[in-house]
Amino acid sequence: MITPKGKTFLVTGASSGIGAALCELLLSHGAVVLGVTRRPNILHPDVSPIMADLTSRQDISGIFHRLGKIDGLINCAGTAYLSRIIDGNPADWEEMWRVNVLALSLCSQLSLKHFPKTGGRIVNVSSMSGHRVPPSGGFYAPTKFAVRAITDSLRLELKAIQSRVQVACVSPGFVDTPLLDNYFRGRKGTLSQTRANMKMLAPEDVAHCILTILTAPPHVEVSDILLRSSDQMA
Repeated sequence: MITPKGKTFLVTGASSGIGAALCELLLSHGAVVLGVTRRPNILHPDVSPIMADLTSRQDISGIFHRLGKIDGLINCAGTAYLSRIIDGNPADWEEMWRVNVLALSLCSQLSLKHFPKTGGRIVNVSSMSGHRVPPSGGFYAPTKFAVRAITDSLRLELKAIQSRVQVACVSPGFVDTPLLDNYFRGRKGTLSQTRANMKMLAPEDVAHCILTILTAPPHVEVSDILLRSSDQMA
């Protein structure tokens, strides 16, 4: 087991949901945490804020401009809209693609220069919707399928150049975070019913899975952790 104490981790989406829970968990283990956010005023006070809009390539490049060495990058930032292919708003599709796919990919690429030669870990927060398309369909699931493919592609590329940086995914089902308000936009009754019928995962549940990956021995490479509430059917 690798201890996080004294190590430096860069977390995107650090001000809410899974990202915020992970920041607190890492801090409790003595880690140095750098948090990428658009809302630094609500970050944990011990997180070092990095202001960036992840829909902007210029902002993403700015994250890494003066960044020192890091031991881990955790791509927690994401957005979700229930936007169907047949009649969804292309603006929603574009935002999801930019944040969930392009920003994650660019952060992963730019981070590689900041890992020590001994390696480190990149963890991408995907979704159960990256393993099966839910009945509601929509554009969100394709972005999470892309995250899985990007993770696997990056893993193969890193092995080909004998890099010691490892790449993993965590794919949760429903997690009770502010992201659900966007996903159930215009369907508050459905969201209330879902919460009433299901004890959803908490952000802390996912954060502990991410910590398991970050603290695994160097010879243990985790590909993907799938988790869902015991109340969730699929």
